[in-house]
Amino acid sequence: MDEQLGERKTRLALVVEDSQDQIMLLQRMLEREGFSVFAAMSTEAAIAAFDTISPSVAIVDLLLPGVSGAECARLVRGRFPDCAIVISSVLDAEGYPESDAALPKPVTGASLHAAIERVAA
Repeated sequence: MDEQLGERKTRLALVVEDSQDQIMLLQRMLEREGFSVFAAMSTEAAIAAFDTISPSVAIVDLLLPGVSGAECARLVRGRFPDCAIVISSVLDAEGYPESDAALPKPVTGASLHAAIERVAA
């Protein structure tokens, strides 16, 4: 039984968020959901990691410095077509770009779990 658990592949979540506090919060919550986490504080930092990561889900803040979160989501979708895109923002969810799920701020464990369940189905 332990061997089966050891062989189970951990899913990777890409978090693109410019607030260190939000990154730490999302990392804790995502680890509870069974993900390992790669965090980037900008679209540019996420792009720089594209060759070394293969995320199954990406949580992208819309309000990022430099290249916007909407553009980041588009780039992630282009590079990782099977990656579920979850948009997170303080902005009205009706204005979010196309994504697989919305995660309005403030994020709670329940709202993150619901978004993960939605994209994992």
